[in-house]
Amino acid sequence: MACAAALFIGVAAAFASKSDIQTMNDDQTVGIPAKDVIVEMNTTEGPVKILLYGDTPRHLENFVKLVNQGFYDGLLFHRVINDFMIQGGDPDSKNAPAGKMLGSGDPGYTIEAEFVYPRHFHKRGALAAAREGDSTNPAKASSGSQFYIVTGKTYTPAQLDQMEQRMRLEQQKSVFSTLASQHRDSIMSMRRNRDQAGLAALQEQLIKESDSIVSRNPVKLTDEQRSAYSTVGGTPHLDGAYTVFGEVLEGMDVVDKIQKVETDRNDRPLSDVRIISMKVVDK
Repeated sequence: MACAAALFIGVAAAFASKSDIQTMNDDQTVGIPAKDVIVEMNTTEGPVKILLYGDTPRHLENFVKLVNQGFYDGLLFHRVINDFMIQGGDPDSKNAPAGKMLGSGDPGYTIEAEFVYPRHFHKRGALAAAREGDSTNPAKASSGSQFYIVTGKTYTPAQLDQMEQRMRLEQQKSVFSTLASQHRDSIMSMRRNRDQAGLAALQEQLIKESDSIVSRNPVKLTDEQRSAYSTVGGTPHLDGAYTVFGEVLEGMDVVDKIQKVETDRNDRPLSDVRIISMKVVDK
């Protein structure tokens, strides 16, 4: 596990705090599921009907609240990438002049992540929450309003095998980092005392522990994921990193039409694609 050994060298300078780790673990826990909700979104390119998952209640309740407030009415799909996704929900996009850089706006809060994985994953048509990057957002908290709809592409079995290998490598790195953070005080002390032998011994111990943890529960793509990604497609590299909280029921032809519009170098459509209105049509 050479990657873990390399990561150890910088661990004293790049720890997640114990509270950060606890938050990341808590984010995996989902409470009592609420009832699914259906939202109808009318856009300048046509209607899209979306199912919000009841087992991501924080995201569902927030989205419904914003819909009922008319928050999304008039906002743009400000970031569009063909064969990837379409993104909207930035309040700064309302009446934004042509060429303005968008994507930083929010309602002033974030939402605790709700990873119901692998049940919900980034298949074509998935609705997921945008967020800030890991460097400033280690708990992977979602934007209070920005969302994206996955279009993606299809993958061969061999490509999915390679992706699964990368997922396991990331799992090893994550487990190693978590274990190392639990030894922060010891590592800092050994570094101050230039105890290279102690650091090397602890490194070997943590590598063995992380390998053991990963071997008992290795990450892998489910049969459902493999089927979806090899037939309808999606964006599997985002799985487990962004909260998926719904999916398109009707109107993927509209989503496809939006993803193919001409964009500028910042992926903003040259001609505005706007959300005219949203409303809850079933609770």
